[in-house]
Formats: sequence, C-alpha cells, structure tokens
Amino acid sequence: MAKIALKPNLQIGIVPTHIKFVGGLVPDENGKMPRGQDGKMLISTELEHINQTSRIAPNCAQTSVFPGTDEGDMNELIEDIKSLGLKPHMIMMVAGGNPMDPADEDKISPSLLAGLEVAKKHGVEHVASTSFEEWMKPGAETLTGNAFDDAVAQLVKLHTRVCQEADILNSSVKAWHMEFLRGTEFQTFTDISKAWTFVKAANEAIGKPFFKVLVDAAHCGDSILSMEENVAVIQEMGKADGFSMFHASAKTTRGCLSTDDGWIGNLLTACAATGKLEIVLVELFHHEDAALAGLREADPRHGIDTTDGRTYSETVCDGLEEVAHRLNNLVNRSILPR
Repeated sequence: MAKIALKPNLQIGIVPTHIKFVGGLVPDENGKMPRGQDGKMLISTELEHINQTSRIAPNCAQTSVFPGTDEGDMNELIEDIKSLGLKPHMIMMVAGGNPMDPADEDKISPSLLAGLEVAKKHGVEHVASTSFEEWMKPGAETLTGNAFDDAVAQLVKLHTRVCQEADILNSSVKAWHMEFLRGTEFQTFTDISKAWTFVKAANEAIGKPFFKVLVDAAHCGDSILSMEENVAVIQEMGKADGFSMFHASAKTTRGCLSTDDGWIGNLLTACAATGKLEIVLVELFHHEDAALAGLREADPRHGIDTTDGRTYSETVCDGLEEVAHRLNNLVNRSILPR
C-alpha cells in the first residue's frame, strides 16, 4: 500500500476516542487501563493498527489522561506512543466540580495539577482540557453579563494558579489548549468567541501566549456562530498566537468526516491561512459508546452510525487520508508552506 507523503511541516494524528470511553479509554476503579487478551492496552493496540493500515503515516496522537490512572499504566502508555514514532499530546480530564465556581477551585486544581505533572515527567509539549465548566451538568444555566465576566476571572485564577504550582512555564509544555464544547454538553463556553475571551485574559495574566483555543470544527459547527463569525475569530486569534491545534471532527454526529457539512474544510483553510497551524488531529466518536448515552438521549442525531459498512478504524484512516489531501492541496495552493 503506497503511503501519502505529507507536504506541510505539520503534525497529523488522531484522538482515539472511536474505541469508546467505556471499555477503551477510561481506567477501572483501580486506575488500570483497559487491555486486550494479549495484555496490551487497547489504546496502544489501536494506535499501532492505525499506523500500519493508514495511507498517511501519523506523527502524533492525543490521548485522555484521567485522574487516578495507575502510574505504571500511564508510563507504559506514553512509552508505547513514543515507540510508534508519535509525539504524545494529552487531554487532561477533569471532574468533581465546577471550574467557574470559586468554591470548587480546590476540588478542580489537584486533577489539573496531576495532569501537568504527568506531562512534565514525559516531556509532553502540548496539553489540552475542557476545564471551562462541568460536562452535561443538570440544571446549569448560561452565564451572561457580569456573571460571565466573573466566570472568566475565576477560570483565569484557577488555571494560572495551577500553572504556578506546577512551574509549567519552565517545563517541556509549550501550550495549554482549551477546548470549548457544544450546547447541551456545556451551557456557557459553547463557542469560539467565549473561549477566546478566556484565553486572552489568561495570557495577559501570565504575560505570554501560553494558553490557546483548541479549534474543533465540530464544536464550531454546532455553536450559534456562523461560519464567517468563526473564521473572523480564528483570524484574530492567529494574529495573537491564540491557537495552533485543530480537531478535524464532524459536527453533531462526531462520526465520519463526510458528515461535517463543510465545516472542516472551511475552518482548516482559515486556520492554515493564519500561519499558526501546527497540529491537526482526526477525532471520531463511537455511536454506541456507553459514556455518551446522555448526549445521544439529548440529541438523537449524535447516535447515528456513519461508518457506511466500514470498521471505525477504517473510517478513521479514511479521515486521516482526507485531511492529508486537504493539507497537501493547501500547500499546492500556496496557503500553507511546504
């Protein structure tokens, strides 16, 4: 099978969420990661399979880091990723409180701090989190006006505190990417403009563009902002070094990239045109993942099988190939440098 050569000097890879959170990504009550009959972690097995079968050779991977994960398993996972020739990037998972609430600051900060310590230990350069608010919080209200400003101020306090305690600015970590989510999942930080408001404030507080907005095409497409409004914010962020990571993911279905209704192509081009794009990750979710049952119940369009007869691994590989062609043609059109 002939491989596709990636023309731009970018990182390209996957977020292996398609193997399911429950049974694939989430550790058990003892912090041990799910493994196959061969004793190997399911994440590692899937990343190796993608490496072998994809026509585009990935050079990075972004994996979830859950609080309480067994240290030995975490060490093994990072080493497995590196042994495949992939740069490891981390998504720090947070639970147990509301990051916007001052009363919950001491509940949230330990899990973020633990994630940053893992990143430092393994020389990870890019971390990410959705630590704006609680996921799928029943009864959560949309904050506006002074309440929104107070939430931003508290988020800045929380995240800069964790940075200081971890001494993260003097470590291997180059950037912390903040991921907003769609409505239903979140209630307040549901579009790129609101995420950028926090990132600007946090970077001003620490005096450098360390925090970035993670530009996820799915979340942008599912927000209330138009395509043009999203592009305008991306252009503004580009001028201020406010982003460098892009998730190629389809809005609503979060499945095959053919269901994105044009959001990936348009926003990827906009990101490339700023000259700040560094990392592109393909992300699909399994339509039967038990962890996402609440989201499927809230929006049945999320629980659609879009594989069209393929395995999820094959669908992800097709996504990698499609994105690689897009990136190469951005080079051919002189939008991205070679």
